Amino acid sequence: MIDILIIGSGGAGLSAALEAKKNGANVLVVSKTYPTQSQTCQAQGGINGVLSLKNNGDCVENHIKDTLKSAHGLGDEEAINFMCKESENTISWLDNLGVPFSRDEENNIAQRSLGGASNPRACYSSDYTGLKILHTLYDKCLQENIEFLNEYMLLNFIIEEQCIKGITALDIATTKVKQLLAKKVIIATGGYGGLYHGFTTNSSATTGDSIAIALKCGIELSNMEYVQFHPTALKKSFVLMSESARGEGGYLVTKDGTRFVDELLPRDVVARAIIEKMQEGEEVFLDLRHLGVQKIKQAMPQEYNLALEFAKKRLDTDLLPIMPAAHYTMGGIDTDIYGKTSIKNLYAIGECSSNGVHGANRLGGNSLLEIITFGRLCSNNVLSTLNGTTIEQKEYFTYQEDIKNIDTILSLPNEIDFYNIKKLLGVEFYKNVGLFRTKEKLETTLKKVQHWKEQLPKMGVTDKSEKYNTNLLEFIEFTNMLQLSEVVILSALKREESRGAHYRSDYPHEVKNFAKKIVSKNKKTLQVEFI
Repeated sequence: MIDILIIGSGGAGLSAALEAKKNGANVLVVSKTYPTQSQTCQAQGGINGVLSLKNNGDCVENHIKDTLKSAHGLGDEEAINFMCKESENTISWLDNLGVPFSRDEENNIAQRSLGGASNPRACYSSDYTGLKILHTLYDKCLQENIEFLNEYMLLNFIIEEQCIKGITALDIATTKVKQLLAKKVIIATGGYGGLYHGFTTNSSATTGDSIAIALKCGIELSNMEYVQFHPTALKKSFVLMSESARGEGGYLVTKDGTRFVDELLPRDVVARAIIEKMQEGEEVFLDLRHLGVQKIKQAMPQEYNLALEFAKKRLDTDLLPIMPAAHYTMGGIDTDIYGKTSIKNLYAIGECSSNGVHGANRLGGNSLLEIITFGRLCSNNVLSTLNGTTIEQKEYFTYQEDIKNIDTILSLPNEIDFYNIKKLLGVEFYKNVGLFRTKEKLETTLKKVQHWKEQLPKMGVTDKSEKYNTNLLEFIEFTNMLQLSEVVILSALKREESRGAHYRSDYPHEVKNFAKKIVSKNKKTLQVEFI
């Protein structure tokens, strides 16, 4: 019997797995791809932490203030206080695991400034921070003999009497539905940035599957309108250029070299400033030339190589054309500080969850801190309530139904190519549900999304094979994307104000009475309301 089933193998899932295994639990990690392909890799710039050995004028109180300010009145103070106060322990835990943090002249962990921070508190590993953390966690999991099931796609939660019994998953290699039972289930599957297909730094696998499934199962979602755009992605390819580039002193300039914004303001402010310049007919560039080739290659080797490979530009001699891209989603499955959902024994952590730690806008450097800190906290809380939990060993109704559902999908006619619709969805979301929103734009896209949902029975798959049927996998992802698209738009329509990453051109000011979260729930019909 599996004690703790973890869905997702990014930083949150692996941190939870290590804590559970250390305390003797039987752990299984299920992942749609492979751990080293997790979105955690995209957190390049650093992980925030106030370190007591540093004498740079920083303190935990400053970190809390910066995070609350960035959250624009929607931050959960308990969660924020816990994360910031725990940051040094989190960094120390990672350091002891072997994460190769960059070091200063005193051999202490080096720190840099990121947007919205009052002090340089982002601990980093050149510009590979998320990748180095992820690889270290995965190596440690392998050393601890934690079991992994890779290339298994979550299909459904098995719930009886408001209690989780396990999940159903699609074995991608065989196209067979599998039932996986467990005493406790932790969801750590990442966000829904894939809705902005073609205009996002996220991988193609980041389609919000668990969030869509949670909604279908009647579990509450919150703050789904909040999507953070990273100011600096490569133009055309949308490959991420880390905030470390600006943290190390890079400029944002127009073609004539004119700076037009404080590069270390919060991401939403910087990203909108870039779009406004572009709307004026200006091209916008990242300028690192003044830093010199030695500093660039030492502090930002990945950015140097990415610019050369994807834009044919040298950071030490060329201006780099950039534009904002959808990067991070603040909304997700509504939880408390311990990751508890409204379903007994079901938890959610990381970007798929919404515990209020980011509120209306995530502070740069807090994403890695969140997934490690709350991954460990959730796991320890789950362990404390593990005794006495039992699961009946049988074939559950959900499992039987999902076998039929896969057969139904495979029998659908292919009159409409859903891949074309997926591209159109990305364009619509970037244009109308992006950095500048209005009622008219949102309603235009909502009508299209609802029309596409009606057309789904005509969007079958052409590949009927049973071996690595990626056509089937991508169709299921697309149905999840459409479901979440509607929720995001309805939430954005509901919030008739501008707050943090959500900017309404027709309601440009923050409204005091709207300093509360929007919750979405499926009760026969979709309900979206302030609470």
